[in-house]
Amino acid sequence: MISLIIGKKGTGKTKVLVEHVNDAVHVSSGNVVCIEKETKLTYDVNYRARLIATDVFGVTGYDAFYGFLSGVCAGDHDITDIFVDATYRIADDKERTGEELAAFLKKVDGLSKISDTKFTFTISSDLEELPEAMFEYCEKLN
Repeated sequence: MISLIIGKKGTGKTKVLVEHVNDAVHVSSGNVVCIEKETKLTYDVNYRARLIATDVFGVTGYDAFYGFLSGVCAGDHDITDIFVDATYRIADDKERTGEELAAFLKKVDGLSKISDTKFTFTISSDLEELPEAMFEYCEKLN
């Protein structure tokens, strides 16, 4: 299952994501992971959630991002939830047309089913700018 928190920059997506991370920590029967581009959420996210900054690992582009998420899932079979802040920035998607994002999320949907992990992503965009086909396998949270 993939959930999206969508909105333009400055609309409070990260705050909503942090609330979901902290709620998941309390109800999860396994591990919760929060992925961000650079270390910013250290004091906002509950200490029981694993916080990972992708900059440390040189993740750039959707293929590398997918490989990174696959590695995280493969390394810990007890992960129930993965939350990702700043999806476009991690993937270094400057065009932000939504087409590459949609293809990436379709692959992540398959990973979600294989690993039995829920994924939540923040997307800095207007809802109207995203391909409608994405919402066949993604749900909007906010």
